[in-house]
Amino acid sequence: MAYVPGVALLAALVVGCSAGADGNANGADSKAGSPTVTPAPPGKYLTLPAPCRAVPRSTLKDLLPGAAELPAAQQDKVFRGSAAVTYDTDRKVGCSWKSDAPNATRSLSIDFERVVSYDPAVSDDDRADTVYAKKEKAAGLSSSATPGPPEEKDKKGEESGKAKDPADADATDSAGPSPSESSDESTDGTPGSSSSPEEALPSRVLDNLGDAAFLQDLPKQADSTAQRHTVSVVFRTSNVVVTVRYAEQPALVTQVPDGRELQEKAQALARKLAEALSE
Repeated sequence: MAYVPGVALLAALVVGCSAGADGNANGADSKAGSPTVTPAPPGKYLTLPAPCRAVPRSTLKDLLPGAAELPAAQQDKVFRGSAAVTYDTDRKVGCSWKSDAPNATRSLSIDFERVVSYDPAVSDDDRADTVYAKKEKAAGLSSSATPGPPEEKDKKGEESGKAKDPADADATDSAGPSPSESSDESTDGTPGSSSSPEEALPSRVLDNLGDAAFLQDLPKQADSTAQRHTVSVVFRTSNVVVTVRYAEQPALVTQVPDGRELQEKAQALARKLAEALSE
């Protein structure tokens, strides 16, 4: 019949179109040698811990002296903490505690931020590192200071073996002078005496805490009569950035917080949180 060749031709066209469609469906690129884009790996953490249960009660008793002396109901309220307001608990959570004792008020807060990169070429870890680096820079610190010209180093004695100029000491490790350097007088007006029983070390980058970490020490402001002293420890582990803030405000303006103790306890808590995250 005359129409048979036409039917055969139509069938051949249909088969050819189907083959072409299958090739596109399989993602085959008609251009040889086209590069294949491999998505960056996701971060280690897909969820965050419950922040108000992240600190053991025994640790809270140490960080919040005076709370253990309260009646049982008030103790429970203090140690329960107050959860931070958040609209996405998979991305950011926090909790805070406060204890009022006769001689001082202590406060503690922790924040967890899980960083997610929406750029397939940038990993969650790299994006989290950028978030952490911004916090470190805002604190006036840098864990990877860019070295200056050789002649500049020679002037400072870094390569020539000469002693550093005291004015240049800790320039890259501190957001500002330590309490003993910022003033030649203590609060009682005695020249050269210490302003607290234990002077706190200056703000600095920390080692052996997560993938990167720093401590920011914030003693009382010069224009404030309150002797409030705050210490922040920020660290990153994989795609999670954690912030610990620990502060003390004495009941009397003549009392000065022990900055070194605040630093030690804030760091100890940060290390416990890092260990718990790695488990």
